[in-house]
Amino acid sequence: MKQALIIIDVQNDYFEQGKMELYKPQQTLEKILKLRQHFRLNQLPVFYIQHFNTKKGATFFLPESHGVALHPQLLPIASHTEFIIPKSHPNSFWQTNLHQQIKQQSIKQLVICGMMTHMCVDSTTRCAAELGYQPILIADACATRSLEFNGTITQAPDVQNSFLTALTSFAKVQSLQQFTH
Repeated sequence: MKQALIIIDVQNDYFEQGKMELYKPQQTLEKILKLRQHFRLNQLPVFYIQHFNTKKGATFFLPESHGVALHPQLLPIASHTEFIIPKSHPNSFWQTNLHQQIKQQSIKQLVICGMMTHMCVDSTTRCAAELGYQPILIADACATRSLEFNGTITQAPDVQNSFLTALTSFAKVQSLQQFTH
């Protein structure tokens, strides 16, 4: 079954000194780079999703800012198997050409990783399942942040575990090591 890798929103604003720093983004990036190497070695497609925040009052991923750029360690190579897909909504399929590009490549299964687990990774993974792509979500190649609700802070590791647990209904959730061995 032909696979493709979807790398969601690994952009400067999520890293140290960015406008929306996540929990352990550099460790997550290291896993993503290893995952991408696996896809490159097997000459399988890699889709880089890049979020441009066009909402009024947005504070990060602003067009033409340093923060909106893909992380410099992750830049794609000029290749017929690596693609950048711009988006402006959490779901990477919504109002983008991602689904059409995947179909053109005859992809049957998507391997998903990226940032933020509780938002864009979640919505993209759910949609991938609904579109029949039998997604595999690489848990340790995703990052999130702490969230607040009703005056209570839920720490990032708990947010991560909660969303990954919920996503087991939509995807095969596994570690990088489980996937590559």
